[in-house]
Amino acid sequence: MRLLPILIFLALCRGTGVSQNSRPDDLPSAPSAVQQKDQPAKPAPSFPAPPAPPPAEPDPTTATKAGTSTQTPDSDPSIPTITKLVNEVNVVFTVTDRHNHYVKDLAKSDFKVVDDERLVPEIRSFRRETDLPLQVGLLIDASNSIRDRFKFEQECAIEFLNDTIRHRFDQAFVIGFDEKPELTQDFTDNIELLSNGVRMLHPGGGTALFDAIYYASRDKLLKSRQSDSVRRALIVVSDGDDNASHVTREEAIEMALRADVIVYTISTNFPDGGAGDKVLERIADATGGRAFQPFQLSEVANAFTEIQDDLRSQYALSYHPPDFAHDGRYRTIEITSSRRGLKVRSRSGYYAPAE
Repeated sequence: MRLLPILIFLALCRGTGVSQNSRPDDLPSAPSAVQQKDQPAKPAPSFPAPPAPPPAEPDPTTATKAGTSTQTPDSDPSIPTITKLVNEVNVVFTVTDRHNHYVKDLAKSDFKVVDDERLVPEIRSFRRETDLPLQVGLLIDASNSIRDRFKFEQECAIEFLNDTIRHRFDQAFVIGFDEKPELTQDFTDNIELLSNGVRMLHPGGGTALFDAIYYASRDKLLKSRQSDSVRRALIVVSDGDDNASHVTREEAIEMALRADVIVYTISTNFPDGGAGDKVLERIADATGGRAFQPFQLSEVANAFTEIQDDLRSQYALSYHPPDFAHDGRYRTIEITSSRRGLKVRSRSGYYAPAE
């Protein structure tokens, strides 16, 4: 008779069992601009899990859904929820003159925007962004190929953090990468912790540059607390010679675009340059950043200084794209100024949300 309660207990456990394999869907793997329905999606690469980020808000797709009301626990369930979709694209950009000096006194009427090869009829909002809070990821190549100049680059990075990150206003994190990306310091405004994160890095192994950009964009910035009034950027110090990544260069660029991230690159191929410089240029240009190619080691510090100036010398505008569709397609952006001799630098496009 003693066996009867045990058998009943086991039967109840089997009847109420819950699968341990259920989990939220991962982010779509890139490239995902147009995916054939009969082709299975490639699983997103797996990277070391970072410390738990701050509670994430909705996905920061460039074309946003605004005007959506949601019920709170105190809402009256008898009152219907009204949802209205408003497609709006937000773009951050900088303007320089023929001498590469920043131009900071322009107005909305000085610009025109072409979205997906169609002129945007109206720029809905326009503002100068000189003092926005920053979310910055510092990505440092710790592969064997940069061993001889690694110490100096670490010190330049620490000086940049000291000069740029403001207490209770900005936040940064540090990732080193050789054969895989490694988060050595999560988001913080504490300069001492960030400096320690940089000094923890030691060169060795291959170069997984594309994985590092993908990981920082997807697992850190895309999942961070979202706000239109925060500027997100990655600063990559590398020779651009990737030989260990699981994702491609274009997949890394796409993930940066989805996370609304500007990427700045500092080449370590001085004094004669290298094949990786073109790779770094492509990443920076596609995301609206800049690619720096110092001629000597001492100029690395100058590159960090120019990046700081760039982050404090930006414009931002928003518009409704013509003929917009929620189809997940990549759409190009071109911003030009009516004033002669000015160069506008912005990201080259964005991905429409898919529904």
